[in-house]
Amino acid sequence: MVMNKYFRNAFLVLAAGALATACADYNETDGFTAEPDPAFTEPYKDLAPVKSYIDRVKYPNMTLGAQLKVSEFNKQELAHSAAVTNFDNLAFGTTLMSGAIVSAKGVMNFLDMKDLLDHVQEIGGEVFGSPIVANANQADDWLDLLTAPIEIPVDYVEGKNVNYNDSTTFSGTVEKGSSVSIAKYDDQNTLKIGTMCNVRIVEGFEVNPNAKYTITFWAKADKDATYTITFSGNKINGTGADGKWTFKAGKWNKIVLENAQSAEGVTDGYLTIENTRSAVIYIQKVQVGYFPDNHRQQTVQEKTDTINYALRAWCDGLMKINEGRITSFDLIDEPIDTKAEMDNGLYDLKHSTEKIFWQDILGSENYAPVVSEVASEAFKTHGGKPEELKFFISESGLDEQKKFESLKHWIGIWDQKGAQIDGINAKLSLTYSEDATTQAANEASLETLLRNLASTGKLIRLSNFDIKYMDANGVAVSVKDITDAQRQKLADYYGHVIKSYMNTIDSQKQAGICKGNLVDTTSDPVGLWAQDSKTKDWVRTATYKAFCDALSGR
Repeated sequence: MVMNKYFRNAFLVLAAGALATACADYNETDGFTAEPDPAFTEPYKDLAPVKSYIDRVKYPNMTLGAQLKVSEFNKQELAHSAAVTNFDNLAFGTTLMSGAIVSAKGVMNFLDMKDLLDHVQEIGGEVFGSPIVANANQADDWLDLLTAPIEIPVDYVEGKNVNYNDSTTFSGTVEKGSSVSIAKYDDQNTLKIGTMCNVRIVEGFEVNPNAKYTITFWAKADKDATYTITFSGNKINGTGADGKWTFKAGKWNKIVLENAQSAEGVTDGYLTIENTRSAVIYIQKVQVGYFPDNHRQQTVQEKTDTINYALRAWCDGLMKINEGRITSFDLIDEPIDTKAEMDNGLYDLKHSTEKIFWQDILGSENYAPVVSEVASEAFKTHGGKPEELKFFISESGLDEQKKFESLKHWIGIWDQKGAQIDGINAKLSLTYSEDATTQAANEASLETLLRNLASTGKLIRLSNFDIKYMDANGVAVSVKDITDAQRQKLADYYGHVIKSYMNTIDSQKQAGICKGNLVDTTSDPVGLWAQDSKTKDWVRTATYKAFCDALSGR
């Protein structure tokens, strides 16, 4: 059969505690079967899908999410099966951000996203939208192209021209040797440069140290010639040995030097030929000049118009593919800069002099208002229902009080400016410690974080919900070394975090918890599943049961 790639947000009512389902029914959701099945082994084989343990009456807004890459999900292997069966929604992180979708020339490739959302629509699933704008994982090459300096017409700037055909005596600077003169050659006057002579064949002008000069002169010799060229103290390398210049005898050679620049600190313009033993050289004409840079920086208004265009183009493309199917998005990702304080002592937004940051062009106070207006308008234009749309600000490190206060400060400003900000997506970085003092501090920090988040009155979502296990010495315990007893302690802390969230955040403000990794990584025991080293099957861990128990209120 053709297997669907997404899942229905199944609603299973609990009766008298835990709900048990037969293995054959485990992956069935409204006629859709997710394959292959994660393994069912003791002691957790009789547990139902994790999401089915949520009391949807008591916690109507509570959801359970998981984060995957689009490519990983679309393989339709174990990650897909686990996600389909056990979670209400999925987030796809950076793989649905502009940096992964928009090329350097602004071409937007939504093929994977369209595939995904078509199946979401088919089965009725939910996706939590990746950040619409951020400082990282953006279409930087495209933004650089759009804001690049503009080409303008420029006039040639003459440095100095000399025509030795019109000269009768040479009054220039001879740096070495004495065999330099105006001599008749090919029935015309020329500058004759003898062997072992260094002479400035043009001089007497002020050089622009920032300019790249083009120098042209005509030379001839009776033998193949080899010589060195220096422009205003800077040796100009040719293609011969040791950077020398060469030309064949018997005809007038047009020598062109491009992109010649003076040495640092030199303001006198001159061109020196250092002749070798090879041959006497005759010079006819010399032309020196440059075209100024034919680019100018965009004005503030031009750059503002350009970035607004880019924002509209990105949001329009995103929402056109979306067709109203994703209704919750991270609006802005990680805006706070902990290395930059404002006059009020709180942290500023991130800014850059090297990259294009949206807020640098739109303005710090208008950042979220402009983005939310453009994104919501595009959402509505392409079939979305405005009343369903939710925008979150996602940020990490909010267990630091000052960072939390800073984010709250900026959200307050953006709210006043008319931004639509419905919630906060707090990215977690949690550890469990065997050291009792450290673990007590971990739990106190969590409780403070949750109370702070609740105080904002916004919808609250917790993401990156992975917990690392630390021994009493602060050393991470790896997936290959963790014991069953340690795994149980870790699972218990997962349950503690879930229950703390559900008890601290008002049920009307719960936007859910999103698991970072479904299965243990190669290093950390963070999964609801472990991977069997031999069969590569996914096997439920104590953390799976802890999720079920915590979500059911036990």
